[in-house]
Amino acid sequence: MATVDECRQALQDLAARLEHNAETVREHVDLDRTLACRVSDLETAFHGRLTGGRLIGLTDGDDPKAKIAMTTTSDDLIALVRGDLDVTRAVASRRVSVKANPFDLMKLRKLL
Repeated sequence: MATVDECRQALQDLAARLEHNAETVREHVDLDRTLACRVSDLETAFHGRLTGGRLIGLTDGDDPKAKIAMTTTSDDLIALVRGDLDVTRAVASRRVSVKANPFDLMKLRKLL
């Protein structure tokens, strides 16, 4: 099981990658939504905002009103961010749960 710090770092790494590729991402994914990432085995969460191809304002804690909510385990979160776990397969096998409106889900597929 990964630690809270490892999960936080993985999300910060994802934010840095998105920042580096913001122009390219923005061309494919036009989203401005709040995001919550819930880590079930650690009983913790993180939240931020996806906007302009970037993940900004990433901080500890849940956002129960987030427009996009992802729930997974710590190890699966790390594997997703590293690219070791395919998000489509993870969702299909219920290792990852994503709650969002259908149009946002289609846009997120391009991002992930």
